[in-house]
Amino acid sequence: MLKNKKIAVIGAGHIGQAIIGGLLKAKLLPAKSVTASRRNPAILEDLKKRFGVHTTTDNLKAVKGADTLIIAVKPQGAQKLLEEIAPAVREDQLIISVMAGVTTEQINALLQKPNPVVRAMPNTPALVDAGATPLSKGAHAKDSDLKIAETIFKAVGIVEIVPETLMDAVTGLSGSGPVYIYMVIEALIDGGVKMGIPRATARRLAAQTVFGAAKLVIETGKHPAILKDEVTTPGGTAIAAIHMLESKGLRNVLIEAVVTAAKRSEELSRPEESGS
Repeated sequence: MLKNKKIAVIGAGHIGQAIIGGLLKAKLLPAKSVTASRRNPAILEDLKKRFGVHTTTDNLKAVKGADTLIIAVKPQGAQKLLEEIAPAVREDQLIISVMAGVTTEQINALLQKPNPVVRAMPNTPALVDAGATPLSKGAHAKDSDLKIAETIFKAVGIVEIVPETLMDAVTGLSGSGPVYIYMVIEALIDGGVKMGIPRATARRLAAQTVFGAAKLVIETGKHPAILKDEVTTPGGTAIAAIHMLESKGLRNVLIEAVVTAAKRSEELSRPEESGS
């Protein structure tokens, strides 16, 4: 599907680089078919050495030679970037946006063209091919456009197709979710250190525990509550810890974190909020 396509990654930061690496590792297309653009020439030189892709600081040049544009700039820079590249964008080019809170309708309006647009919200584990990416298509996108985006993001993890009305919600869940888990891991490490475990050992144990628990949920297909009950013995250590966590409101805190991040994503779609 991508073999004869040319892709430009506009704003090749961490996520953009993860996408490039995933595409090339999966051999979905050759390096010569990928162009990466961003402002920093030193980073571009490193990208060229690592991946062998074309690089440029000229966004218009990157756009002109591509069939698909992956726009990976910060949402606060969306308007400036889209207005900049609009003169070079062709109506037949597929636009894949990873900009939080920027709707497909807004993208079409800023480009002043009815391009097919697919929104994606990959998370940082895409850097190690373990990402979770929700996708949704805009009014002018076809199923074939969605399939191209799905192929790209499956190279760096799993993909879920959702209606665009849920994109802010999934941003709060999986888009920002790794941050919550990093904080959980950090807290587990500190708890281990407090109880006398060397920090390096605590870090390895905490990270593997979170990884293993997630893998068990995925591979068994069991509800987390069932897995929790299976290891919670009467009068044991786990139930004592669960009682304390519930009394401190851990569940409510995590739910509120998802809601707060989702609301912030909604705010980013409003022009008056995009600079904050």
